[in-house]
Order: sequence, then C-alpha cells, then structure tokens
Amino acid sequence: MTVIILYIITFAVFLGLDMLGLRYIVKPTFENHIGEMLLDSPRFGPAVVFYAFYVACLLWFVSWPGITQDKPLLWVFGSAALIGALGYGTYEFTNLATLQGWSWRMVATDLTWGTLLTGTSATIGVLATRAITGGQAG
Repeated sequence: MTVIILYIITFAVFLGLDMLGLRYIVKPTFENHIGEMLLDSPRFGPAVVFYAFYVACLLWFVSWPGITQDKPLLWVFGSAALIGALGYGTYEFTNLATLQGWSWRMVATDLTWGTLLTGTSATIGVLATRAITGGQAG
C-alpha cells in the first residue's frame, strides 16, 4: 500500500508542478525559438505515458529506496535531481545536436526545470508518504 501512496503523491506533485512550469517557464522560452513548431494544445496521450513511466522509474531508483532504507531527504532530492538531469538532459542535448532552431537557452531552461522538478517531486512524495504511513514501508 505504501508504494501506491508514494506513486500517487509523487505523480500528482510532478504533474501539478510541471503544468505550472511548462506554462510559465518553459513555454515562453520555447515560443521564442520554435513557436511555429508548437501545437496549440498538447497531445495528452503521449504526455500521460511519459509521466506514468517517468514517475515509476523515479520511484524504482530513488523514492522507494528512500522509504525502505530510510534515506535522508537530501539524498532523495540529490538522487532524483540527478535522474532529472539525465532525463531532461538527454532530450535537450539530443535536440540541440540534431534540430535546427534549438538553442542553448532552451537547453538551460528545460534542463534546470526538469532537474529541480524531479528532485522536488521525489522529495515531497517521500516526505508526505512518510508522514501518512508513519515511516513504515509495508
């Protein structure tokens, strides 16, 4: 049951924060550089697949060990931020290397956002799950 609580909280935090970040941080930067490539509204199917898989991997590599091994929250944040930098960095640097119009500003904006978003989401997920379950992993 704990892993379900952890997943739901982490997913909700990640999704909620990312909706704000995409709207107010990432989208304005991307509109300046590749606005003609952006859809008027996002395709939600692929987005849901990404969020569901990304959060599951985040739990596997960081959040669940954080709960079961009682890791400090700083470890959770740092490890999750590293996963965020890996995931968002892969996307951004691949696009910078292969697509016309991709800019260093887009890379810096999205990489920073994804790193902080992932670290924050995992940390809040672990913290809230610990509070709800009394720190029990069962």
